[in-house]
Amino acid sequence: MKQYTYPSVLTIAGFDGSGGAGIQADIKTISALGCYATSALTALPVQNTTGVKSIYPIPYEAVQEQIETILDDIFPNAIKIGMVHTTALVQTIITTLEKYPHVPMVFDPVMVATSGHRLIEDDTIETIKTTLLPVADIITPNLDEAAILAGMPIHTVEDMYVAGEKIKQSGCRSVLLKGGHLKSATLTSLYFAEDGTVQAFQFEKYHTNNTHGSGCTLSSAIASYIARGESLADAVDKGQQYVQQAIYNGADVVTGKGNGPLNHFFDPLKMKKNELVG
Repeated sequence: MKQYTYPSVLTIAGFDGSGGAGIQADIKTISALGCYATSALTALPVQNTTGVKSIYPIPYEAVQEQIETILDDIFPNAIKIGMVHTTALVQTIITTLEKYPHVPMVFDPVMVATSGHRLIEDDTIETIKTTLLPVADIITPNLDEAAILAGMPIHTVEDMYVAGEKIKQSGCRSVLLKGGHLKSATLTSLYFAEDGTVQAFQFEKYHTNNTHGSGCTLSSAIASYIARGESLADAVDKGQQYVQQAIYNGADVVTGKGNGPLNHFFDPLKMKKNELVG
């Protein structure tokens, strides 16, 4: 009997018991886009739709063992990395992944909470810049995160162009700069490709509070499309379209008392079978 495998995505990220963000959103997204999801937990936030109540750390040795155990058994077609909030955690992940062949990597640099509070220290940001950005195939910062990485305020689309180029020059291969926080009628994002080209995307803004986990969803969607064999540029395009539809289809749903999640399963794909080689 011929044997097959599924395209798989490993998410290395934090926990969200309310199911809207973090590893839970990643697993939902990866599954909805027809891939097999594996995961390694980096932190245990206690939260619901109204906010984060507390955060419990995961021992770095446990993070390393989780990643190694998955990679030794179910080697992924793409990796998504979410919030890495300490220098030691960044170094643990980078050192662990160095032992394995390179896998396309999507990094969502979660640095600022919705409240505006910075979630990581300056030394961690510097470690991310020098060790994680150069090995990621693409990073997906929002405007607050891009402002930190570029060292400049961002208030307009013109500012986004300048900031994106600055981030690219810091050693990052490619950048998808999300402009959802701009005060404008439409949502604009800019994709700074590795070859130096810049592509602009514009989407309709939906008036809804149900956008919790949209950044996690986008980065894991891009990773999923890469795992399915799409080029990075096409994965960026299709990932954004998926998030737009997930927001639209969950815009009027009430889940919890705060900022609700997206509808990840508005049109799920079947997992396709790839023929095993060797």
